[in-house]
Amino acid sequence: MKEEKTVNPISGWVMLPLTLALMVGIVVIGVMLKQPGWLALELIPLIMLIGLFIVNPNESMVLVLFGKYQGTVRTDGFFWVNPFNKRRKISLRAHNFDNEPIKVNDKLGNPIMIGAVVVWRVKDTYKAAFDVNDYLEFVGIQSEAALRRMAGHYPYDEFHDEGEEGEISLRSGGKEVNDELEQALDRRLAIAGIEVLEARISHLAYANEIAGAMLQRQQATAIVAARRKIVEGAVGMVEMALDELSKKDIVHLDDEKKAAMVSNLMVVLCSDKSASPVVNTGSLYN
Repeated sequence: MKEEKTVNPISGWVMLPLTLALMVGIVVIGVMLKQPGWLALELIPLIMLIGLFIVNPNESMVLVLFGKYQGTVRTDGFFWVNPFNKRRKISLRAHNFDNEPIKVNDKLGNPIMIGAVVVWRVKDTYKAAFDVNDYLEFVGIQSEAALRRMAGHYPYDEFHDEGEEGEISLRSGGKEVNDELEQALDRRLAIAGIEVLEARISHLAYANEIAGAMLQRQQATAIVAARRKIVEGAVGMVEMALDELSKKDIVHLDDEKKAAMVSNLMVVLCSDKSASPVVNTGSLYN
């Protein structure tokens, strides 16, 4: 497989005055010799002028002569090459590709909407010009394919009990998910001589048809986790209360009284509403 070859063409500031001098010389000689046929030679410097071109900073010029790759000019400036060379300008600047959100299925089969931003630039002009039909279109199609494949390897979100280590998800994966996307794009776009500078997820959401149900699931998970914390705290507070009562010998409680006290404290501490106290005018057993 061929790769890029850098060439250093002749400076245009040298060839331009020489070409103009040749044009003037042909006219002068034709007039002196009184031979109008000499003016036909003006085609030579006119054709030579076609070989002049400009390369701007962070641009390149690919040269092809009668179907054969001659090389690439990467230096910015004013140059001259064989006027029969076919020239193609390729930008070396960094480009942004903002992939529109697409609908895919995550690892669990849930339909989600996902989009990505890819920052890339041409690294090998030969591959970009000749190994693919249209490197701009190639970047778009391969970016979408890599995004679809990566999204199928992870769930949208992780659902696990507190204290357990859940698997990486698209929503919480962060750098690891973006790095995998970037590496996948690097492999896919290398055939076109494209270097991926950065790739990251820019849009992530459940598809409309399941968004409501998944929101309820997230809310339920959050409620369960909050309740678990409340129960853990309440049990600790009840235990502390019983220990303090026992240490300070404030009141002696048998098992039945302790059970009633624990029940009352758990109701007060775990309830999501303010407790309404009830004054007992009789004994604890009535």
